[in-house]
Amino acid sequence: MITAVPASAATPPAAEPPADVIPGARTATPALVDGINEATDAGASPADAAREHLAARESRYKIAEPGRDLAPVQTLKRGAEETVRLQQKHRGVPVLGGQYVVRMEKKGGERVVTGTSGKYFTGLTTGVAPAVDKDVAVRRAVAATLQRLGGHRLALTDARRAEERAQPLRGTAAGLVVVPRGEGVLTYHVTVRGTHPLTGAPVLQHVYVDARAGFPVLQYSGIKTLTPPKAPAGAVAAKKADAPDGPGTGAVGSGTLLSGAKVDLNVSRAADDRYVMTDRARMADGSKAALTTWDARDKDVFEVLGGWPADLKEFGSPSAEFGKDATEAGAVDAHWAAGQVYDYYKRHHGRDGLDGRGAAVNSLVGVTQFGMPYVNAFWDGTKMVYGSGDADYKPLSADLDVVGHEMTHGVVENTANLVYAGQSGALNEAVADYFGNAIDVARSGMAMDHPDAGLIGEDLCRTKAPRDCAFRDLDDGATTSRDFLGATFGTDNGGVHLNSTIFSGALWDMRQDLGAELADRIVYKALTEYMTPLDGFTDGRNAVLAAAKDLGVTGARLNTAKRSFNAHGIVAGWENALGVDSDQLFGKLNISGTGVQAGGGWWTVAKSNDDGTEPYSVYAGRADGKGAPKLISPNDGRYHVYPATDGRTVVWTAYGATSVDILSRPLAGGPIKRLYSSTTMDVGGLRVDKGVTVFEELGLFTRHVVHLRPGDVTPTYVDGGGDDVLTGLPSLAHGRIAYAKLYPEGGTYRLGVELLDLATGRKTLTEPLDEPQTVGQTGLNGKHVFWLTDANSADEGRTGIRRANVDGTGTYDISGEGKPGALIASDLTVSETAVTVNASLPDTAYRNETLPKNWQLTTDGTRKERVSCNRGEQLSPAAVEGTQVVWIDGTTGWTDLVTRTRPAGRCG
Repeated sequence: MITAVPASAATPPAAEPPADVIPGARTATPALVDGINEATDAGASPADAAREHLAARESRYKIAEPGRDLAPVQTLKRGAEETVRLQQKHRGVPVLGGQYVVRMEKKGGERVVTGTSGKYFTGLTTGVAPAVDKDVAVRRAVAATLQRLGGHRLALTDARRAEERAQPLRGTAAGLVVVPRGEGVLTYHVTVRGTHPLTGAPVLQHVYVDARAGFPVLQYSGIKTLTPPKAPAGAVAAKKADAPDGPGTGAVGSGTLLSGAKVDLNVSRAADDRYVMTDRARMADGSKAALTTWDARDKDVFEVLGGWPADLKEFGSPSAEFGKDATEAGAVDAHWAAGQVYDYYKRHHGRDGLDGRGAAVNSLVGVTQFGMPYVNAFWDGTKMVYGSGDADYKPLSADLDVVGHEMTHGVVENTANLVYAGQSGALNEAVADYFGNAIDVARSGMAMDHPDAGLIGEDLCRTKAPRDCAFRDLDDGATTSRDFLGATFGTDNGGVHLNSTIFSGALWDMRQDLGAELADRIVYKALTEYMTPLDGFTDGRNAVLAAAKDLGVTGARLNTAKRSFNAHGIVAGWENALGVDSDQLFGKLNISGTGVQAGGGWWTVAKSNDDGTEPYSVYAGRADGKGAPKLISPNDGRYHVYPATDGRTVVWTAYGATSVDILSRPLAGGPIKRLYSSTTMDVGGLRVDKGVTVFEELGLFTRHVVHLRPGDVTPTYVDGGGDDVLTGLPSLAHGRIAYAKLYPEGGTYRLGVELLDLATGRKTLTEPLDEPQTVGQTGLNGKHVFWLTDANSADEGRTGIRRANVDGTGTYDISGEGKPGALIASDLTVSETAVTVNASLPDTAYRNETLPKNWQLTTDGTRKERVSCNRGEQLSPAAVEGTQVVWIDGTTGWTDLVTRTRPAGRCG
């Protein structure tokens, strides 16, 4: 299931299952069959033999035509063992994450199947003929990515983009894919690349656009970083052919690690008689490929992610002994560590390189971000990229467990290919951490019971103690019941780093109890022969325990492995134990990013059905929880999203195959009216009050706030609709509209907040306090206008909360961005007595408190409290009345609509 929600109740297994059978969730096909010994065709290819086995036992697997619906992906041979991975297709279209594995042994001319595992979705019935034009899907994917990354702000940088007609993002349709929700959702897989509209950082976003209605139903970042980026940025995972091997002969050189240790290096003599960091020795007897370390100190991260820079050079030296320059750049560490990781996989698991077939291993060292230090590292699908480090951190290649982590991402991608989102993404991170740590601990000789043995990145510290700057601790004791953080895919890809130590901690405990050699073999076997792309924590547990049994682990030792998972709360049904301190109004929305609004004592929100199959529908309900929610929108195949209400009327956006419409309907019932329609524009920011509807009209280079009065045929632009002014982030109350405005003045552009009095038509700019770089969401009550502001781009995104009188005077900060306790806020909503912001704490540690939470202030800023102490992500707050707020909450792993009538306080 490609959502951040737990799997539903499992389908019971067939009667009298053979050996050990673990049923699958939302499918009749077993998730795992183990302990069998069933003959299959010894003379056929491994893939054909595997599919023959599945076909012969249709009563067990419920796969009617394996030869048609399962395409070979990979065959792994280890001695007599054969592991075949098969990709599910539905009517010829690939199924996202639908992969089934068949394990076999071939001895003495015979072949037997020993087990199977994976996810084959038996309930798929969707048609595969798209109704949406591919170009429309690409345009909407790009627009959705722009909204996700920059829609919560109007920035000075938007002026340059509008003037130059410079599009920061571009999309490419990779073809049709069935997302396995319920009966299946036919989508276009669109890859969106470019630069972040606010920060300029590189972006790679996987967006799946419903091919019938054109709405993005799933999106997540494709970059596999060591740590989550603190800024809202992604990175481009550019596919590229292996860098060409230059001329040269092998040699043994040396260099000094940043730790001060001197090490041998496999290097090559180049045509110009220099020595370069190209290791041809390790794969000389096989593929003849090389391990090469490249000098990327003059490159920004977005350059290396967009492709392979033509002028990139290997680190070189006049002699085979590499000196201080290579050491300080982190090149010696990167080259030496890449060899250590390669050797580990070759010696301990018989694996030849990251892809298992001896492909080139390329490490880029010293990249920066806009010429400033870059403290992160990542695998981008073809190479490792290591940041420059800064005053506190050495270059990111200077710790063996970091190099092991990034290279293991390459191993994962070429085996189980765990989808980098939600629980499967947390498994991806956990396995990368586990092997990175295992390689480092073994090489250093550190005992597993040492207090620092579980740390990742601890050797990167320049000024602090190892524990103070390590990125994670595999021995942190994290459990599902106490530490799992529910998050949507817009935050850390659904918690891939936040939740990883729950699973890596279980693996680490198992390693300590069973011993390094056996535990490593178990985890590697589970990864390469059992796990499949959409596995979650419970699937991962089952894979590890099955792999252990396959390796002969039984009795007390097998119970030891089980206890490791039990201790971290990785047991069947663990998701049901997650608790909240809020009141649920509407559960299991199965949505992300479409928001909630409230007014007149009512809320309104979009919702899909329980398995996420159906297009979203708009519902409304009473904020006091009385009565049942009302279905407002028609069930017509379109996606009905971004609703707003004033307690009398609901307005919302409907995404269809050819147009985007704004619709309206009275809460009391009645006909649906179409207020606006466009075939080229997107819309957002809907608000309604006493018959007036306000929204944003969004183009590739334009952004305008418009309003519709009752009876209006065409909308009115608050800014005239020209190209030289941008407006956005509107609020509406008491006959006024407030909005952020980017406008030219005196040969430059300025940002401010403007109010429009609908009765008189008068526009008033609020008095400025400074020159903001960005302005965020506005909010109105009877006396004041409020908004978010950021004037200092060098303060980790801290945001001020600003207030002015409705005549534009009396501007001051009720929460200054430069004061202690300033938040990183992205949304704002107000009542007559309270201001609520969706914000996180500025903190270098990525943890629960750095997830978006709802904070409430009095309108003068004299008191600030958390609305709720729920763990996990809280999104889209909407003020009801007084201190009551409704919001979308991710604590349980689902997206639920919840409320709280008064703040919870400081939350410890």
